[in-house]
Amino acid sequence: MMSSTRDAAWSRMTALAQRPGAAAIGSLFSRDADRFQRFHWKACDILLDLSKTAIDDAAMQALLELAAASDVLGQRDAMARGEQVNNTERRAVLHMALRAPASADFKARRNDGGFDPVGLEVEDTLAAMERFTRAVHSGEIRSATGETFTDVINIGIGGSDLGPFMASRALWHEESPMRPLYLANADAHNWELIRPRLNPARTLVLIASKTFTTAETMANARVVRGWLEQTLGNEGMRQHLVALSTNHKATAEFGVPQDRVFGFKDWVGGRFSLWSAIGLSIALSCGWEEFKQLLAGARAMDEHFLTAPADSNLPLLLALTTVWHVNGFGYDNHAILPYDHRLSRFPAHLQQLEMESLGKRTTRGGQPVPRLTGPVIFGEPGTNAQHSFMQLLHQGTTPVPADFVLIANPSHPYAANHRLLLANGLAQAEALLRGRSADEVRAEMTAAGTPPEEVERLLPHRVFPGDRPSITLLLPRLDAHTLGQLVALYEHKVFCLGALWDVDAFDQWGVELGKQLSTSILPELLPEGRVGAHDSSTAGLIGLLREWQGLSN
Repeated sequence: MMSSTRDAAWSRMTALAQRPGAAAIGSLFSRDADRFQRFHWKACDILLDLSKTAIDDAAMQALLELAAASDVLGQRDAMARGEQVNNTERRAVLHMALRAPASADFKARRNDGGFDPVGLEVEDTLAAMERFTRAVHSGEIRSATGETFTDVINIGIGGSDLGPFMASRALWHEESPMRPLYLANADAHNWELIRPRLNPARTLVLIASKTFTTAETMANARVVRGWLEQTLGNEGMRQHLVALSTNHKATAEFGVPQDRVFGFKDWVGGRFSLWSAIGLSIALSCGWEEFKQLLAGARAMDEHFLTAPADSNLPLLLALTTVWHVNGFGYDNHAILPYDHRLSRFPAHLQQLEMESLGKRTTRGGQPVPRLTGPVIFGEPGTNAQHSFMQLLHQGTTPVPADFVLIANPSHPYAANHRLLLANGLAQAEALLRGRSADEVRAEMTAAGTPPEEVERLLPHRVFPGDRPSITLLLPRLDAHTLGQLVALYEHKVFCLGALWDVDAFDQWGVELGKQLSTSILPELLPEGRVGAHDSSTAGLIGLLREWQGLSN
């Protein structure tokens, strides 16, 4: 699409956001009794309600024109064809292939211009994962002491931790086959919190690192390997290790048996990898059938994304709403509020998915981006968030768009608690929309018998501006299938935003510099080390650390 057409579409959208009263939401409901009916959509098992945003008919039309001018659906099709849409690393992006049957015929473009089919390789990996999972659960594969494995610990970081941790937390229950634990932080206090809960004779250890060189992961892996070896000996320890990696030489040197290594390809980005071998901890802890349903749910959302027209395509509509908020109004924070405690790790997963993908300042062509890109993502389960940061959303100086995720039917028998949870979620979204005027506050306080002078003193503090945007996602239940749909929905939203903002949503060069600098600082923290050449702040801090650790400078 010509840049002039795209620029004109951006100008039309931003001009609409600059209209007087363009951020008002309550008045849209006053003028349109059918607003909810016209501004909600349903796909798979997910209902998306955009009515509590300031998008009106003109704005929606302008946003859809922007999507067309940016060729979002054309870029979607290029991704599905296996083109190298991760252009900086010259890689295809095929996480959809991980949850598709081989008959879907996904292929990955090579650097020489040809294509490699990927479906059979995906099926082979899944079949190996299933055989291993079922063998562990049946007791065919046992520990070094002949006992069945009861716990699985996943050692990984970033996408090798956040996605699997989120999914296991959402799906695990007391009848699940194994207990999952996750070790990510290089801070060994993390391990010390986990270790007392584990019996080395019944613990299976997954080491998740594509290259098997990730510093934090390997540091933790060495600690846990030593813990196993103390009880089980060298040969026994090996029976407890599994690697999720492509570096077979390194995994063998570490002691992982060759038949316990599960790989994945470079067209799978870490933050999109829970569907691959990286998800083995989900299958082991929650069961293979649950993992299969997770994949099936994601596949259902993939099919919707690949076939639905722009004006009813849920991932695209979600992305366009973010563009309206970020680029129309400058709202550069975004809250994720799942009203289901099983989704307590969902905000953390989305933090990486969105911020690592969209926290970019350079276009795919290598030019500075001309507008804001990824917002800051944060969140907490409801109702905890109401007693934490919701004050800022209601009365802060800058509106913060929020996504409310509501589940109609719980998996527990406590109906009263669930009604309270849903009532709070609905009320928070309504309060953000409605606010509370000075007249309403005055009338309420007067009716309660508050003296007039006290009413006037407190009045400014009790007014809520309202017109704060929110989105509601409603699911009938939370199970593996609907969770797969929900996660895939946000994955495709990220793709659409990358296309709209013209950034590569699948690289992460921003994480590299800190890693490189840490390798030069690490020797300076050794007992025999010396402070090197740094800025005065870094050098001063290293010197103080050495002094406080009783080391010479």
